[in-house]
Amino acid sequence: MSAARWRREHRRRSVSTRRSSVLTSAAEPLLKVSALESGYGKIRVLHGIDITIAAGEVVALLGPNGAGKTTLLCAMSGLLPVNAGQVRFGGRDMTNATPRDAARAGLVHVIEGHRVFTQISVTDNLLLAGYDLPRAERAVRIDEALSFFPEIAEKRHERGGALSGGQQQMLTVAQGLVRRPRLLMLDEPSAGLSPVLVDRVLNVIGRLREQGTSVLLVEQLLEKALACADRVYALVQGAIALQASTGESDLAHRLERAYFGHESHALA
Repeated sequence: MSAARWRREHRRRSVSTRRSSVLTSAAEPLLKVSALESGYGKIRVLHGIDITIAAGEVVALLGPNGAGKTTLLCAMSGLLPVNAGQVRFGGRDMTNATPRDAARAGLVHVIEGHRVFTQISVTDNLLLAGYDLPRAERAVRIDEALSFFPEIAEKRHERGGALSGGQQQMLTVAQGLVRRPRLLMLDEPSAGLSPVLVDRVLNVIGRLREQGTSVLLVEQLLEKALACADRVYALVQGAIALQASTGESDLAHRLERAYFGHESHALA
């Protein structure tokens, strides 16, 4: 075989190998939860949960109050014990990882409610979110997080308690963004907000998707959640009652059936 032919064949094989590697990597979800069970003490809330989320994908987690949505997020982020099953994230077993280890791996949970320190500044709230980062790195990440929310960037030196409710919610999300999440889990980010502020907060999800960040969104405003998401899971009485693409024409009907217990298996 001539040298020129060998080089052509080598390049062809290299390209083929890279394509195969990309396809293999793309087939591996960023998050894979298998047969997960969790709850509070002896009270079992979640029963055999299976979900996957791909890199750069936005997934809505819907369900009635008390279905176990917050419990699922807490189990995945290390705030609650996993009693059975497995949580794999980024190719690693993160089952029962500590919240700090989960956050350091890029699995970031923004808890429901305006959880800010009211007596310290906006900047100091964000510094605390990145407490374990080098000083220079924290400054860069705070500027990145604030770029999503000009409203609070203008008030970075004011106390957290001086912000409006909507601005405090923005600050709560910004605290999660300081961690540069690979997967950002948002629990009811629209709670207590006006429609305008709901749109403002949820618009951030589109920007995160463009940057390749995955999002798991727990939200009671169904239309808003479905408009943001690529796929949806419905959680009912601690079990997955439905999974589907948000582009399916009969999704509204299927969600209604899932909520009222007429559909008991997920769409593959």
